[in-house]
Amino acid sequence: MILMTVQGVSKSFGMKSVLKDISLTLQQGARMGLIGVNGSGKSTLFRLIAGQMEPDEGTISLMRGTRVGMLTQEADIQSDLTVREELSRVFEPVREMERRLRALEEEMAQKHEDEAELDRLSREYARLTDRFEDAGGYEWPSRIQGVLAGLGFAKGREDQPASVLSGGEKTRLCLARLLLTQPDLLMLDEPTNHLDLSSIQWLEDTLKKYRGTVLIISHDRYFMNSVCDCMAEISMRRLVQYEGNYDQFTVKRQADIERQIREYKLQQAEIARQQAIIQRYRMYNREKSIRAAESREKRLEKMERLERPVDEQHVRFSFEARRRTGDDVLKVHGLAKGFEGRRLFENFDLHLRAGDRVAIIGPNGVGKSTLLNIIARKLKADAGEVEFGANVDLGYYEQHQTGLDPEKDVLNELWDAFPRLDLDRVRSVLALFLFTGDDVYKKISMLSGGEKGRVSLCKLMLKRDNLLLLDEPTNHLDMDSREVLEGALEDFDGTILTVSHDRYFINRVADRIIEMRPDGVKEYLGNYDDYLEKKRREEAGLEDAAASSGMTKTQLDKQRRKERLLREGKKALEKQLEAAEARIADAEKEIQDLETRMADPELYQRPDEARETARRHAELQAGMDALYEEWEALSEAVSER
Repeated sequence: MILMTVQGVSKSFGMKSVLKDISLTLQQGARMGLIGVNGSGKSTLFRLIAGQMEPDEGTISLMRGTRVGMLTQEADIQSDLTVREELSRVFEPVREMERRLRALEEEMAQKHEDEAELDRLSREYARLTDRFEDAGGYEWPSRIQGVLAGLGFAKGREDQPASVLSGGEKTRLCLARLLLTQPDLLMLDEPTNHLDLSSIQWLEDTLKKYRGTVLIISHDRYFMNSVCDCMAEISMRRLVQYEGNYDQFTVKRQADIERQIREYKLQQAEIARQQAIIQRYRMYNREKSIRAAESREKRLEKMERLERPVDEQHVRFSFEARRRTGDDVLKVHGLAKGFEGRRLFENFDLHLRAGDRVAIIGPNGVGKSTLLNIIARKLKADAGEVEFGANVDLGYYEQHQTGLDPEKDVLNELWDAFPRLDLDRVRSVLALFLFTGDDVYKKISMLSGGEKGRVSLCKLMLKRDNLLLLDEPTNHLDMDSREVLEGALEDFDGTILTVSHDRYFINRVADRIIEMRPDGVKEYLGNYDDYLEKKRREEAGLEDAAASSGMTKTQLDKQRRKERLLREGKKALEKQLEAAEARIADAEKEIQDLETRMADPELYQRPDEARETARRHAELQAGMDALYEEWEALSEAVSER
């Protein structure tokens, strides 16, 4: 059954057209993801559906009696009520029933001698009790507690006034209130912002079981894959719907783009052919040929012309280290840090080798960003030490972009950091990050979160560091920008240490995961899906495979390298495979040349040369096993992609 239809809706703000003739059909019970680049009009469409603004053209129709609830990205709660009291307001009708039941109990106790009145009160009490039970009257306190725990509210926080909550906590409170209200159409704008991984997983499970219809704006692709059964994309002011989750959408969208390009080219070829025929007919300059030309021109005029497929602009960049590090990149020993008497973490150890890609995960407030700040030497540890290896150049992407000067414009923020670049080079680099024309003169303070993120990524690219510390690098980036970032990191030949809640990003980038928890730290080999599988096995009482096999440190390092290879991009792997094959061919040729020389009796007339030849031959032979082992690992990795 159709819950909502959007038909021919357009919306402009001044001279800027945001939505143009878009249509959408939403089935009852559907879980639809709405995506598009930043500024494409997603939030505008949400406000139109919620009735907060009117379309310039078109209609939006909802099934009669549909209750709509919407979560925005900016929550402003100034209530003096506590968090628990604020959520209790959702159940005011049930609480009123409960108060009436208590009053009836007192009346029945007082009227126990008046049988007629007692009978009337008893009947009312029975009816109200049934209504109370049907409305979940006995469940609402536990429902509130469940939502608070699921969304990561710290113990005791529920008794704090809502007005003193942080911005992120206020957004979570609004989300909690919406989930308890259970509207028929639940509209969520970036619901995973301000949530840690456990809270995101709880929200996924909640939305899968939600009895109503859900419409979600999100850049969290893993979340979309898990929750959504249909997708809608706003691109170039138009909207297209697809069945399936995010991964299925990407396949179908690419097929659509290729089909549109193919159909456009075929039509253009046909138009050109018809125009050539018309021109030949006119060249004949005979009455019959002129009539034929005019007839074809009319048919050509009536042809419905396909629009040229135009893709939206996307960021384009890559990371390249200016020099290589040694094998040991970073060693962290016994690190500890606390604030105001509260210990965040202690006895933290970490060893990064060249090429490692490590993601740090854990609940909010456990100290992940603090750890990166200590490694980047922006904070001092209470205990422990941080040691960098040889030739390490550190690049740091900060979550809150504190390294940007709010008083500078975009152009000078970049130019001041890299004064040796000329103006043309600076502007061409900024264009890669979608800062063109007058955009380069925007003040940093006036930029959106996504725009600030692009400026920071631009500076990071130009630094060409070989160790990247990344604190929530995908925050505020649209999906296309996230995928470009992931591709750039996959091809990066340096070392990566990142803190992220973006599970899709972790899956593509990480080959090792460190989970920070209040009770300690644990390491897992593999990406996020591997981590989940190992967590499930742990919960099922199974031992970790590496531990049960009794791996030595050397064996564990070998396993880490193999798993890292399996997760690197295929293109990069193929390049490495070609290089390995070239090294093997060079070594085999040199061995053959040496053996030819060693077969020559005259060589032994020169003892020093003979000894050096034999030594080099033995050295190459000894190294062949390692070369073939590397080639085998790379071959397996390529074949498994």
